[in-house]
Amino acid sequence: MRYIDSRRDRWGVEPICRVLQFAPSTYYATRGRPPSARRVTDESRKLEIQRVYGASLDGVYGAKKVWKQLNREEVMVAHCTVRRLMKEEGLSGARRGRQFKVTTISDENQHRPSDLVDRQFVASAPNRLWVADLTYVKTFTGWVYVAFIIDVFSRFIVGWQISTSLRSDLAIDALEMAIYSRRWLIP
Repeated sequence: MRYIDSRRDRWGVEPICRVLQFAPSTYYATRGRPPSARRVTDESRKLEIQRVYGASLDGVYGAKKVWKQLNREEVMVAHCTVRRLMKEEGLSGARRGRQFKVTTISDENQHRPSDLVDRQFVASAPNRLWVADLTYVKTFTGWVYVAFIIDVFSRFIVGWQISTSLRSDLAIDALEMAIYSRRWLIP
């Protein structure tokens, strides 16, 4: 409806309906139809949701708290409906903490090491090319940082190290483990 209404002055209803492949009579029937019962109740519920959301301190209530408050006030509405209507209105509650863990602060002016393999991760024999990575995993006791070295030829982890702190020795320790475990294979 809104798409056709916004463009009907430029192209007309019939050409737009022909391109969208439905009959113009469907458009006119929809325009003349009164709003559905759900739409009417949604509009009244949106006002209630906005009232409860606005009454919270600086809009900190999320869908769950708004839903509970409405039910306390005997405005019976489903939790999924509150969530849907809050999303339509662009309302969201406060979130606790950070959503992600920041481990590095990138600096565009800082020199970065060059890519020595030009993103071609192929090796002709074992121990010709190793790649390394650092990652972090959230566990029940907190964050754990993992550094590992992979042999590109065999795709085998040849060295790894785990720590509860992100320190510079983490990657070096993983490299030392890889060298020690593969010392008899290194040419």
